[in-house]
Amino acid sequence: MISSSSDPLLLRVARGEVAHRPPVWLMRQAGRYMKAYRDLRDKYPSFRERSEIPEVAIEISLQPWKVFQPDGVILFSDIVTPLPGLGIDMDIAEGKGPLIDPPIRTKEQVDNLKLLEPEESLPFIRTILQSLSQEISNKSTLLGFVGAPWTLAAYAVEGKGSKTYSVIKNMAFSNPNLLHQLLSKLADAISTYACYQVDCGAQVLQLFDSWAGQLSPQDYDTFALPYQQKVFQQVRQKHPDTPLILLVSSSAGLLERMAQSGADVITIDWSVDMADARIRLGQDMKLQGNLDPGVLFASKKFIRDRIYDTVNKAGFGKHILNLGHGVFPNTPEENVEFFFETAKQLTMVEAV
Repeated sequence: MISSSSDPLLLRVARGEVAHRPPVWLMRQAGRYMKAYRDLRDKYPSFRERSEIPEVAIEISLQPWKVFQPDGVILFSDIVTPLPGLGIDMDIAEGKGPLIDPPIRTKEQVDNLKLLEPEESLPFIRTILQSLSQEISNKSTLLGFVGAPWTLAAYAVEGKGSKTYSVIKNMAFSNPNLLHQLLSKLADAISTYACYQVDCGAQVLQLFDSWAGQLSPQDYDTFALPYQQKVFQQVRQKHPDTPLILLVSSSAGLLERMAQSGADVITIDWSVDMADARIRLGQDMKLQGNLDPGVLFASKKFIRDRIYDTVNKAGFGKHILNLGHGVFPNTPEENVEFFFETAKQLTMVEAV
């Protein structure tokens, strides 16, 4: 049965309703591929300025909405944004990502982490989300997002992004009790922050465990999955009707484990064929993804064919069309526009 609810399309599908077409949005849809964003970046060179000055973050969040009318508008921010509220000093360097100084590597540092008080340390989030909610009204779904405990711990312990994650893995394998203490504190803080976003207007939440795919399956079960579950359980206690999405990069070997997290929607990256993901996760699981972002450099026919292929394999009614990760910086804006136009013209008949 196709839903006739007045709620926005993405929210309805994330809740499990069947709609007339798959909702569509793109991760990193507000960002470097848009000239409007680059112009603002020149005016506000610090990422923290762009994401923490409400009027700037609101404008950036709405840039793709005004041009492409996606079914989801996502808060322009970063997963490390709440860390200063815990007493973890951080900055976000252009082209380098988050930098944590000093990194968190001792029991004393973990013991001294503060409880997160979002209204005190993140007051701009309320202003941004409430303004976005008012701007898009019921015409799109407002998405919030948070980083998962393992991924935030990886940044905090490594001090920056890493190719090997050798520092945090050293802690995991030689001092697991300390890492579990850190992960538990981060899980509580992330849950508080996620609930705060919903309180401020977010209708759907996505949990980014970007670096959990760097773990072996047995270590994922130990250091990532229990803390994903903890976050989702705590959010559900306060906001049982808010759909929850889980993303793990390089997750081909982890899909079944991801389904144990309690997420309503599992994001599939492009390392997995969508038909295989559907078989592995079953007909009832809602999926998101999973075009390779590089597809958006191709011809319009190629883009259209890949959209149809993905939608057909995922199945109508339980799929949110998206990329397997974020839009690449040099992606042509006209191709993003074509992607959205094609996606919004899909019907159950046309895609088959």
